[in-house]
Amino acid sequence: MGLIFAKLWSLFGSQEHKVIIVGLDNAGKTTILYQFLMNEVVHTSPTIGSNVEEIVVKNTHFLMWDIGGQESLRSSWNTYYSNTEFIILVVDSIDRERLSITKEELYRMLAHEDLRKAAVLIFANKQDMKGCMTAAEISAYLTLSSIKDHPWHIQSCCALTGEGLCQGLEWMTSRIGMSQVQLAHPTQ
Repeated sequence: MGLIFAKLWSLFGSQEHKVIIVGLDNAGKTTILYQFLMNEVVHTSPTIGSNVEEIVVKNTHFLMWDIGGQESLRSSWNTYYSNTEFIILVVDSIDRERLSITKEELYRMLAHEDLRKAAVLIFANKQDMKGCMTAAEISAYLTLSSIKDHPWHIQSCCALTGEGLCQGLEWMTSRIGMSQVQLAHPTQ
């Protein structure tokens, strides 16, 4: 009995799970990171390089890397991909003009070998803004339904109020249980 408990604890215990938070500049990545960490809005400036914080949710430890989204920094995103379990893609729901760039970046990431097992959480941010695209509109534009080799979820949110962020984290923690069970019992 103790051996079974120890095995389950090793599967579901306090492992650290690497997360990269990506998106175009001004999408709200850093605001979301610090909402997770402190449950409050902090004044941010454009991220040059990255910010990293540990977030603990229900005894699950996420090491979250918030990576700068300016055009000049996007080519270096792949240096953060190794051992990533989750991609959080933050979309500015107001920025219709650059959604095509977001789509290009998403599919470039999904094609990268180091991210072949990563699950994808898309935050449709800035849902509090008048005229924003809905999560369904963003999903259709990004053709998320065509993604078959990565688990994905799109979540409406507002980084400033925190609305929708917990639901995204809940989806991520639910995926950990699924992936651990799949690892313990591989299909044949």
